[in-house]
Amino acid sequence: MSRFADHLLAAPIVVPLLAGALMLLLGERRRALKAAISLSSTFALVVVAIAILHVIDLPPNRAGSTGVYRLGAWPAPFAIVLVADRLAALMLLLTSVLAFASLLFSLARWHRVGAHFHSLFQFLLMGLNGAFLTGDLFNLFVFFELLLAASYGLALHGSGALRVKAGLHYIAINLAASLLFLVGVSLIYGLTGTLNMADLAIRIPAITPENRPLLEAGAGILGIVFLLKAGMWPLCFWLPTTYAAAAAPVAAIFAIMTKVGVYIVLRLWLLLFGVEAGASAQFGGDWLLFGGMATVAFGVIGTLASQDLARLTAFSVLVSSGTVLAATGMGQVAVTTGALFYLVSSTLGLGALFLLVELTERGREPGADVLAVTREAFGEEDDDEEGEIGVAIPATMALLGLAFIGCALVVAGLPPLSGFIAKFALLSAALNSSGANGSGGPISGASWALLAMLILSGLAALIAMVRAGIRTFWAAPNRTIPRVRVIEMAPVAILIFLCGILTIQAGTIMRYMRDTAEVLHTPRSYIGNVLPPSASEARGAGRS
Repeated sequence: MSRFADHLLAAPIVVPLLAGALMLLLGERRRALKAAISLSSTFALVVVAIAILHVIDLPPNRAGSTGVYRLGAWPAPFAIVLVADRLAALMLLLTSVLAFASLLFSLARWHRVGAHFHSLFQFLLMGLNGAFLTGDLFNLFVFFELLLAASYGLALHGSGALRVKAGLHYIAINLAASLLFLVGVSLIYGLTGTLNMADLAIRIPAITPENRPLLEAGAGILGIVFLLKAGMWPLCFWLPTTYAAAAAPVAAIFAIMTKVGVYIVLRLWLLLFGVEAGASAQFGGDWLLFGGMATVAFGVIGTLASQDLARLTAFSVLVSSGTVLAATGMGQVAVTTGALFYLVSSTLGLGALFLLVELTERGREPGADVLAVTREAFGEEDDDEEGEIGVAIPATMALLGLAFIGCALVVAGLPPLSGFIAKFALLSAALNSSGANGSGGPISGASWALLAMLILSGLAALIAMVRAGIRTFWAAPNRTIPRVRVIEMAPVAILIFLCGILTIQAGTIMRYMRDTAEVLHTPRSYIGNVLPPSASEARGAGRS
């Protein structure tokens, strides 16, 4: 990468930092100016993310280009380094696009119902981008705490008893996770003498047998922290209530926060405990595989049991995270390729659905869905609806219904949108992966389990979505028609449109995902770009 491109890696952190700090100096009455600054900053992040992804994916570099920015020009592993490879660039773009849609939606009314919304939003983006770009565990902790601190304020944004209760639970569990983070990092640093991720990949194979249990204990503690953030069962009890209670734009951007945990697990597990990690190779892989499947099962039960769209969407987040974690635990390039495509598709679809829930629930009486279930169970009928034949659906409800169908297709994995392509890629990879590394032999039991999980989760999502759609758009003809502004409908349409683009450009995007998966499973280029040549050569000499 050029020096300009290397310096560009700092922009996803610096831009929201400056925007958030500037808006703290402005009074709350200057909301229009704050909104303009925040929207400009977020749009700039989209442009920067596209530029970084373009540089990373230049044709000569498809074997594995990695951009490294060393703060203060100090050499790694002593420097604070920002590292952008294909996975980091992908997550930066996904985050910025979802953030722009969520922020645009919030300008209709949500940014006015609490203090410092835009500053908190920008600091959250700073923490997210920093977590994706950082090359060492200490700064991962710093950015992790930054995004959590901002998310605490956003989770409570808009007040309300249910939101405050769920927010306090969310704060308590994440404070406990932060303590575990420090414990795990301390154990790893005490044994290896470094926190640079690339340097750890070199030193872990050389850990003595008597120290390896302590190293794996530290890694296991870190794994608990990240899997809690990813929502793996049984650490996910806090997520459905928190996400369902949050304001719509906050819940939409929170859809990417669960993927932070997934991203870190994917990054660290393949980098530190890949096939070249010596005695610790594939450490925790079975936990990822079966824990991910258990998460999907829990999420499926939750979606079928949910009586309102917000909780249904929140449980669908667990299905999404569990699917990617289980696919990661398979440890195969083809499965990881499909999982990355699924990660992008499901995050966009769930973000759109969280925004759509806010629009469809306006004008509905509290507990309307529960009342509908009760009437169905006891066979009660509404006397006021006797004699009606057919229901006239106003234009607003028709538009919302079409958007809901689009979201349902993505989440359930049905054609013609990207959810179908993602699940088809995962199903194909599971069927074609035979042997330990896809090198021959019968299809493994884990592959059959992944296959069944994908089919059953899609069927459950379809049932839950159809039931919710009927209750929302068809079974309540006398409900108040919600007033929807263009600035609220546009973000939903943008996210669904992007899912369509994923389908149309599936070949090109799948090629990018395959290259990304190959680099993740063979991280030599990542290590070689981050560390000086002498360190990389020492690793090769030590192995030989």
